[in-house]
Amino acid sequence: MTQLNEAISPLRQRMIDDMNMRKLSPKTQIGYIRAVAKLSEYLKHSPAHATSQELRQFQIALAEQGTSNITINATLSGLQFLFCKTLNRPDIVHKLSTVPTPRKLPQVLSLEEVKSLIMAANNLKYRTALSVAYGAGLRVSEVVALKVSDIDSERMVLRIEQGKGKKDRLAMLSPVLLGHMEDWSHSARAQHLMLKGG
Repeated sequence: MTQLNEAISPLRQRMIDDMNMRKLSPKTQIGYIRAVAKLSEYLKHSPAHATSQELRQFQIALAEQGTSNITINATLSGLQFLFCKTLNRPDIVHKLSTVPTPRKLPQVLSLEEVKSLIMAANNLKYRTALSVAYGAGLRVSEVVALKVSDIDSERMVLRIEQGKGKKDRLAMLSPVLLGHMEDWSHSARAQHLMLKGG
């Protein structure tokens, strides 16, 4: 996660070890390290010696700088990890409080807009990937990880292995979507683009 030539403080290395031990995702680790670096820059000394009042003032400073609620909450999560797990000082973060984030309804595309989006893809592979993502509600990483063996055409479901939160789940599969996937499978086999069973 870090470059070999970059000097790492003992505290940062301990935190990285703690995150690796808990198998936190690389994206989460980057966010947590960024949060601690931000605090360190604000304090002008090691976060290991921070007081609860300094952390409170740091959160006030974030709010006054116009930092978004989502970024504030992500920063607080990183600090919670540092003080509760790495430093074993949970009492220090008791004055921090998460900020409510507004929940907005997503923009829903019309059928014509979805069709135009999918048809804009320049080949069958990408059209199929977009169709699967939209039609079954899959994330990009879940689409990329799909295998032929994940398709259950009898029950009309897709098996998603280790999706968000490292959880397995099933996604509904429509007859139209199954047809698109079969078209891609036949085309890919003809071009020797698919490995056996994957």
